[in-house]
Amino acid sequence: MPKMKTNRGAAKRFKATGSGKIRRSKAFTSHILTKKSTKRKRNLRKSGLIVEVDRKAVKRMLPYL
Repeated sequence: MPKMKTNRGAAKRFKATGSGKIRRSKAFTSHILTKKSTKRKRNLRKSGLIVEVDRKAVKRMLPYL
């Protein structure tokens, strides 16, 4: 059986936490920032976790995570 390939795009977007959950970065942070409030931009800097229903899909893309 050959080795499984990691989806490189997903590998750059997701990281595992110590407890095995999958961390992601928030969207809407790259441009058109003038109309967004300071509070909203500050909260977008924080990382989030993927929801439970998406975990199976991400695990399939990242077999060695």
